Amino acid sequence: MPDSLVPAIRAAHLHKRYGSHAVVQDVSFVLHPGETLVLLGPSGCGKTTLLKMLNRLVEPDAGTVDINGRDVRHQRPEQLRRGIGYVIQQVGLLPHYTVAENIAVVPRLLGLAASAIHQRTTALLTRLHLPPERYAHQYPHQLSGGQQQRVGLARALAADPPIVLLDEPFGALDPITRASIRREFRELEELRNKTVVLVTHDVAEAFELADRILLLDAGRVQQLGTPRELLLQPANSFVRQFFAAERLALQLRIFTLADVLPFLPTPSPTESAGFFTHATIQETLETLTATADDSATPPFPFNLAQLMAAFGQALQREEAAWKR
Repeated sequence: MPDSLVPAIRAAHLHKRYGSHAVVQDVSFVLHPGETLVLLGPSGCGKTTLLKMLNRLVEPDAGTVDINGRDVRHQRPEQLRRGIGYVIQQVGLLPHYTVAENIAVVPRLLGLAASAIHQRTTALLTRLHLPPERYAHQYPHQLSGGQQQRVGLARALAADPPIVLLDEPFGALDPITRASIRREFRELEELRNKTVVLVTHDVAEAFELADRILLLDAGRVQQLGTPRELLLQPANSFVRQFFAAERLALQLRIFTLADVLPFLPTPSPTESAGFFTHATIQETLETLTATADDSATPPFPFNLAQLMAAFGQALQREEAAWKR
């Protein structure tokens, strides 16, 4: 099989029990290079245990994990982990190491040249809005929670691993910092083309970051699919109920202007050139609301009422298509 067709991660029939409690039950999935998979579900559903099986921090009772076509049981754990970035909620920075020294841990273990390590550290700190001239020589206790989380992410990316695992990486942060770091995470050049598995209990976070979502309950897979599939074509009552409280907000996040354009007044070429059809309905609503009292030229050739009417029609069309 050509390398390009080999899954980055293949998990097959994974099981894990602690005493009489089944934590993970017959979980399987395939993740291709460059995909972001979010493990989502209620507290205690097995998300973190499943994530830790991928880098052998937890050994399954049954089932297999292949990384890039190789069974992880045939690799030494420490060697396996050097090729996998890992970020946890508690960050785990070494308290007596500076920021730069924390980021350099894995590259040094891999024997990279000091000049290359310095260049990589400087680039990552800059991209994560931590100017190296200010932060490189600080210690973890001198940083805020958000800054520590950025350093943890930089450390996970320092050796340029093809796979990155993240366990509730933003969970301990306040909502404003959390949203800011999520945006940085999504736009980070170093994460492009990497395979990412991220654990969260935050539904909005999952929808914002995932290519696909694996929704768990009591250790079992309830559904695996794109955010759009889980929301519009739930596999069972658990999936439907899990998203019920946030359904409208999530729909506004997954539908774009391209979805609703057929139901909007037809703009002229000049008008349509001024906006991006990949913008979500939520983003468009925010723009319309922010400019409602602005006497300048409106940002879109439609108003709020027309947008919401078109959104309703697009939603009806899509839901009907899924039911066929």
